Amino acid sequence: MHALVRHFFGFFLHIGAFGLVLLGILDSSFLFLPFGNDLLLVILVARHHAYLPLYVVAASLGSATGVLLLDLACRKGGEEGLKKMMSGKRINYLKKKMSQHAAVPLIVTCLAPPPFPFTAVIAAASAFQYPRLRLLGYTFGARAVRFTLIGLAAIWFGRRILRMANSPGFTWFMVGFSALCIMGSTLSIMRWIRLSRSRSVKA
Repeated sequence: MHALVRHFFGFFLHIGAFGLVLLGILDSSFLFLPFGNDLLLVILVARHHAYLPLYVVAASLGSATGVLLLDLACRKGGEEGLKKMMSGKRINYLKKKMSQHAAVPLIVTCLAPPPFPFTAVIAAASAFQYPRLRLLGYTFGARAVRFTLIGLAAIWFGRRILRMANSPGFTWFMVGFSALCIMGSTLSIMRWIRLSRSRSVKA
């Protein structure tokens, strides 16, 4: 497991900006990868400060693409589809927020770290038919701000971050983190499969 995690994370480090796009798509759509893109961005920027703008654009683009996939899955299902994903109380809360100032919860969810309910807010915006281009625009813009701040922190603490990344403790942290992501992603995929099946039965 130790070696597997090293190779897995090393692969994303090796492909650089494309790794940020790929992780961004996975994390913002159907998988559970909290802080995955943040960690990758931090280490990449700590190694190559000058590439910060490229890494920010790549991570933001990946996140917006993942949101597009989520939007395509949730928009058609509408509010009925949301009932299979979350409680009625949460749906009513999100509906109220979306009807007042939809941009605010969207921007906040893109800026805030986990455990802020990113997927729930994006799914609600899509189900309530919030304009797709605005949704993607807010996602890209807010994520760009977030990743820029994270990247600047990585430049400031660059040497310390690289020392931590090369330590045995960080490797074991990544082992535990990867196990958590696998379990969370499995549950997330199972939920989306059940949702797709229920839609097929109704159709």
